[in-house]
Amino acid sequence: MFPHLLQHTRAVSIPAILLAASLAPALTAAAESPTWPTKTVTLIVGTPPGGALDVYARALAVGLGNVTGGTFIVDFKPGANGNISAEYVQKSAPDGNTLWIGTQAMMAINPSAYPALRWKPADFKPIAKGVEAPLVLVTNTSVPARTLPDLVNWAGDKANKASYASYSPGTPSHFLGFQFNEKFNLNMVHVPYKGSAPQVVDIVGGQVPLGFTQLQTALPQIEAGKLNAIAVTGPQRWRTLPNVPTLQELGHKDLNTTIWFGLFAPASAPKQVLDAIEAATLKAQASPEFLKAMEAQGFDVPDEHGAAFAKTIAAETARWAQIVKATGFQANN
Repeated sequence: MFPHLLQHTRAVSIPAILLAASLAPALTAAAESPTWPTKTVTLIVGTPPGGALDVYARALAVGLGNVTGGTFIVDFKPGANGNISAEYVQKSAPDGNTLWIGTQAMMAINPSAYPALRWKPADFKPIAKGVEAPLVLVTNTSVPARTLPDLVNWAGDKANKASYASYSPGTPSHFLGFQFNEKFNLNMVHVPYKGSAPQVVDIVGGQVPLGFTQLQTALPQIEAGKLNAIAVTGPQRWRTLPNVPTLQELGHKDLNTTIWFGLFAPASAPKQVLDAIEAATLKAQASPEFLKAMEAQGFDVPDEHGAAFAKTIAAETARWAQIVKATGFQANN
């Protein structure tokens, strides 16, 4: 836990007129200075403890505490692909003391995938993108394919009864599999999971032969030779898989995507508070401790915040809306 900021005052004996003159600049500065945090700040996470989102949230909480001297805690409100957590923050007091850890799927895909969504992206102010990484297309080692063309040929053979796993329905993992199916005229069955860990476990075990997985979860299995990495979905080759091509360099830029986690605040919070949150977040995420912790998890820490972050979300929302419509996918709230 981090110490609360304490305000100390002391009396001084000086003429009243000098007292007034000396206090005027201080009062003006106090009125203009950010007043955040004023109490314990809770970072709300929409997934269960133990995943990559948990790691980011806890590292950010530590960093914000170091920067501001305030107390920051992490609370988990899993369910409905993050919608429960979003609703919780939406209904909280817009004072900057309850913030949301959102993901690409929650912010850019849920508005299209959930027809009766009880919150909207405009309810939140994008503060900063925290971490980012590509997905990786992997196969079970029994699949006799080491390149993308070979995998397409294998999956197109009806005798193999190919299927693909996603780490959750309504996520990039799901929709990239759908696009892959459509692009190469395959007939693979979608097998959804509740998290990247069980998805990877079943691909390793051979229950499902392939899938687009979170790199952080799949990398240990790839390095152990228990999964074959076919391609990554980012614009450049990934530093931990330098010999694995990108889908873009293989001629399939339309399958590019990265996943990200970021910090959001209620949009109706005072601008002074929102500015203070953004400034503290950027400072926390630039610290050597935070950068080291995220790199150890296989994440990049992009310098994207405020209006630039909002622009990215708008573009991704438009892209995924088209894909969701093409799939006919509708999630239950």
